[in-house]
Amino acid sequence: MKPDTNQESSENSTTHFGFKTVNESEKASKVAEVFHSVASRYDVMNDLMSVGLHRVWKVFTIGRANVRRGMKVLDIAGGTGDLALAFGKKVGDTGEVWHTDINSSMLSVGRDRLIDKGVVLPTAVCDAEYLPFPDNYFDCVTVAFGLRNMTHKEKALAEMFRVLKPGGKLLVLEFSRVYKPLEPAYDWYSFNILPWLGKKIASDEDSYRYLAESIRMHPDQETLAGMMREVGFDRVQYFNLTAGVAAVHEGIKLG
Repeated sequence: MKPDTNQESSENSTTHFGFKTVNESEKASKVAEVFHSVASRYDVMNDLMSVGLHRVWKVFTIGRANVRRGMKVLDIAGGTGDLALAFGKKVGDTGEVWHTDINSSMLSVGRDRLIDKGVVLPTAVCDAEYLPFPDNYFDCVTVAFGLRNMTHKEKALAEMFRVLKPGGKLLVLEFSRVYKPLEPAYDWYSFNILPWLGKKIASDEDSYRYLAESIRMHPDQETLAGMMREVGFDRVQYFNLTAGVAAVHEGIKLG
């Protein structure tokens, strides 16, 4: 019997999990542990960590999406459902919004939150590297604070490109590289205050130390823009938010 070369490659290849180096086959489960742990306190921690700014960043992202009635939208790594809720209101009864996440705990929290608000959307646990949707299906794809946790970012971006209709738009909201003069203060906050908040509020110091590390390992603004162009996106641009603490990357599928 021939060996499974794809499995061997995955087992032998390494990637980063924060500042640690792990086998590619281990990363997804390690990220899953983080989000299973923080799911119940995710929104509270986001408000504390960003002093509420994550809500402003999401409003900007929703505005750039320019979603209208009747459109089809895919929200990847949708978590607690902020973007899916907003898009659901915009597309109306004639539209379609899929609320997805690879982590079942995060998705459950988001689904329950949407139901509590009287909003019922199709919800699915799915891996962004293997999207279970047909080609050329969605008018808009969004991923907020999820791309940095994906093992093969290029593969995930290529899948997002595949499921978009010609003329469709991808929006990636993610932590990014802060302006150089602010780096010392931002690093001190990230590696001291974030783990402390995680310990006090979520009883999980390690997950929020991983958060700080994963941000540093994520591609910077120009690198991510280049990755989007590489998989086929045109008119790629990005918008720095709060001095580069976060950034919105936007790309169009022209054909």
